[in-house]
Amino acid sequence: MRDRRVTPPYPFSAVVGLDDLRLALTLNAISPAIGGVLARGEKGTAKSTVVRALHALLPPITVVAGCRFACDPAAPDPQCPDGPHGDVLPEARAARLVELPVGATEDRLVGALDLERALTEGVRAYQPGLLAAAHRGVLYVDEVNLLADHLVDTLLDAAGMGRAYVERDGVSVRHAARFLLVGTMNPEEGELRPQLLDRFGLTVEVTASRNPAERADVVRRRLAYEADPEGFAARWAAEDASLAARIVEARTRLADVVLSDAALRRITAVCAAFDVDGLRADLVTARTAVALAAWHGRDHVTDDDIRRAAELALPHRRRRNPFDAPGLDQDKLDQALRDAAENDPDEDPDGPDGGGPGDGGPDGPDDGGPDDGGPGGADGPDGGTERNDPTADAPGTPSGTPPGTPDGGGPDVPAGPVPAGRPSADGAADAPRLPGPSPVEQAAVRAASPYRTKLLTVPGVGRNQSDATGRRSPAESRRGRVVRATRTDGPVTDVHLTATLLAAAPHQRSRGRTAGLILEKTDLRAAVRRGRESNTILFCVDASGSMAARQRMAAVKGAVLSLLLDAYQRRDTVGLVTFRRDTATLALPPTGSIEVAARRLDELPTGGRTPLAAGLAKSAEVIRLERRRNPHRRPLLVVVTDGRATHGKNARDEARRAAAYLAADRIASVVVDCEAGPIRLGLAQELAVHLGATALRLGDLSADGLATIARAA
Repeated sequence: MRDRRVTPPYPFSAVVGLDDLRLALTLNAISPAIGGVLARGEKGTAKSTVVRALHALLPPITVVAGCRFACDPAAPDPQCPDGPHGDVLPEARAARLVELPVGATEDRLVGALDLERALTEGVRAYQPGLLAAAHRGVLYVDEVNLLADHLVDTLLDAAGMGRAYVERDGVSVRHAARFLLVGTMNPEEGELRPQLLDRFGLTVEVTASRNPAERADVVRRRLAYEADPEGFAARWAAEDASLAARIVEARTRLADVVLSDAALRRITAVCAAFDVDGLRADLVTARTAVALAAWHGRDHVTDDDIRRAAELALPHRRRRNPFDAPGLDQDKLDQALRDAAENDPDEDPDGPDGGGPGDGGPDGPDDGGPDDGGPGGADGPDGGTERNDPTADAPGTPSGTPPGTPDGGGPDVPAGPVPAGRPSADGAADAPRLPGPSPVEQAAVRAASPYRTKLLTVPGVGRNQSDATGRRSPAESRRGRVVRATRTDGPVTDVHLTATLLAAAPHQRSRGRTAGLILEKTDLRAAVRRGRESNTILFCVDASGSMAARQRMAAVKGAVLSLLLDAYQRRDTVGLVTFRRDTATLALPPTGSIEVAARRLDELPTGGRTPLAAGLAKSAEVIRLERRRNPHRRPLLVVVTDGRATHGKNARDEARRAAAYLAADRIASVVVDCEAGPIRLGLAQELAVHLGATALRLGDLSADGLATIARAA
């Protein structure tokens, strides 16, 4: 007989490290009004494991039997689509963990009317979506940054308001949707936009431990779990039961926690000091501080609660532009708390607990609570590290090098003056005749300030088959204005009513119509909409010696940075190919993370000869592979160069052949001409002709209200 036992999830108490993530999840389990958790971090750091482990700790819920919207019998939703419930008996069940897949559609998320049954059978059948299924449970979104923006906005609206609203296809439905929202993402695959980041209550940076002993403990426990899941879970059952009971106790105590006016003023002072937009940060920080007090068993909010809440609630709300990385300056946080205490006329200078900010008082971080490493404490089975350890990384501080900071990239040899060469027909001016294989290389130059650029689009009309939309090139998609109708063999979710009626009209007599209109499935016509799509923008940047003048390279990098900002605003993915010396390099595979692209661009050194053909060939290879991965996302190649080719015996002929290959493959291209000086050879213009591309001078790239269209080959 087939074994139908369900494998128990990995125990929450057995998780090693990840103190901030475990604490943030626990606080949201206590107070879902905080608004959810976003875990940002590298792959393979057990983010999904921790979420599923927390779900197992949630207490069971009582629901109205048969209600698809999990109504609470003690306080049923008056707008429940399955109501009124009358005297239906209640039933107890576990809170659900609902996972939203990356490829989910809006219908799957919010629910929709079954249009075929409505039109052909006259049945008004509403199918609830995942928001309804997640009510009073957990909604988990892995790779939330890869979801379409309108889906992220919809689920964040529901999480913030506690209700889902469906107004579409003639359906008007409202139902309760209160759940613990948890999202995970890898920042290298693209950031969420600041306005969407702000909708998550708390954020946590997750990285794998660099301590060999702790890593060994993680592997040891994981192998033990995989060898005997039931036995491993049983060994940690007592600790998990204790945490579950503590969560229930904290939920009960939450309403009795006092947030004094003095504590509230400190919260608002800290949020103001970090110059966050709006008031959501203040609300989330206050709710988190209250939940922390309840978790510690206190009846009032302390300074340490405020500090810890700020560490979780503020880092992702400090982004002032798309190139900023989330993070929180710990010294600035300390100073903001001190200033708030000093400027508060009603506050005892020693603080409410007999100690200054950070001391914590008798119920502070020394009580073995979450400030000592999460729900299990520093000495618990999770092996967490001490929160007050001065060598520990500050929570919320992003890892990696911030944009604009070189991480070791630089010149191969000390920079020096490069003698000017005489221009010639073959572009020899960008390779002055110096001893040795190549001219002296230059250090990386900081980019000039970005500006608003012209709109570069891919010609023709794309066919966007996904639910994601963009803002660049015209495309037939699920959103936009209706342009025509089509007949389809699959399910029709967007009916073109006029075309459907016209298709059914000639058959009414043969169908024996006596009254009304008889529709059959073959009559249904789907609406075809035209909107805009996102594209894959591949930048091919010349970093050779001819581009090495500092003022000129700063302008070039500023132009590319401006195009990156435009790509961010238009929901594109971006890639970066650079060429210099004797080769071309894929500096960044196509990704949604323009922060990484900006950092790679900023670190880019220059110098050497110009392997233009290699740069074009590498670009063709990258685009070919990206087309296989995502055939519905059309590419746009942006070549930033002065058009000179100096590497190889027949450099210009090789560059022309590479350009002709790209043109034959019908890859839309734009050439940004960076040639400067009184004598201009027009080589970039010539390259544009061979590519079948539009040519733009560097100085003409800024927006003037006109769209620049990349010509098709």
